[in-house]
Amino acid sequence: MKLFTVVGNRPQFIKAAPLSLALREAGIDEVVLHTGQHWFHVMSQVFFDQLGIAEPRYRLDLHTSDATNMRPAIAARIAEEAPDLVLVYGDTNSTLAGARAATDASVPLAHVEAGLRSDDLTMPEEHNRIEADRLAWLLFCPDDRSRGTLEREGVLGRIYVVGDVMADASRLFTPVARVRFPVPHEPRSYVVATIHRQANVEQPRLGHIVEGLNRIEGMVVFPVHPHTRARMQEEGLALGDHVRVIEPLGYLELASLASQARVIVTDSGGLQKEAYWYGVPCVTVRPSTEWVDTVAFGANVLVDADPEALAAAVASASMPRNRPVLYGDGHASERIAQVLVATIPSR
Repeated sequence: MKLFTVVGNRPQFIKAAPLSLALREAGIDEVVLHTGQHWFHVMSQVFFDQLGIAEPRYRLDLHTSDATNMRPAIAARIAEEAPDLVLVYGDTNSTLAGARAATDASVPLAHVEAGLRSDDLTMPEEHNRIEADRLAWLLFCPDDRSRGTLEREGVLGRIYVVGDVMADASRLFTPVARVRFPVPHEPRSYVVATIHRQANVEQPRLGHIVEGLNRIEGMVVFPVHPHTRARMQEEGLALGDHVRVIEPLGYLELASLASQARVIVTDSGGLQKEAYWYGVPCVTVRPSTEWVDTVAFGANVLVDADPEALAAAVASASMPRNRPVLYGDGHASERIAQVLVATIPSR
């Protein structure tokens, strides 16, 4: 069996690590294509180096996030490899380009993280999720809520609730991260902030978020995405002395830092879930989230880009006691591999 995996950005590299391991153990031949959506070393190659992901057979190096530009190059590689299945992760433009390219090449598609919805159609990621699910033959959901969404939408593919591959990565790599990358701060003495979504790096939202970070009491450690840094410089936005700006971190470094934080402030979907698994309260600078259960159980607070609400949420953040297990038990990758072996005939 040959599987063609399309990845392009940080969350997808992390999700691919445990699944690639499970695919190898199941005897599935995986061909990896890296679209180049994230091309900075610390946003890209470092994940292959740290997590043991199979080196991509194809690197498009297009240095773009435009799905239209990625699509024909991906389709050409798919046609060349003639795989049994194309697999995509999540909701990025690389996801969309890979899904459309699989259709162009007449190869069945599998979508990991199927059925997630924020119900916010102003977000391009929401459109990407919906289209990928409509194109997919195999839909791997993190939970029953996602399955229910797909059933209501009437998708034609086969639906499987397997859990979340990010939970697999967290289970496998967080203990390793803390040993390899000890934090130079007292645990629970600092806030970690990550801001990268396109809507949040435009004005006036970026200015509001910077103001909110400046209002937080105590140390804030802010690994700044290259695009976010550039936009802050262009707009002349200054951070307070208590905000320690550092370079972007590899997955293991960030896992060590974030898992020992007092609060996490983020617009990342993946980090919202990781915060829950770490037992660290989260404040999300978005008007909505696809991970609604984290909000429902009081572990995550949505503040949009309101500076006052952001600072107040950080000040009052706490993790609820006896929080339920969410998004699987850390063994989603093995379940996905089992489904593939049972579904797709061997060559």
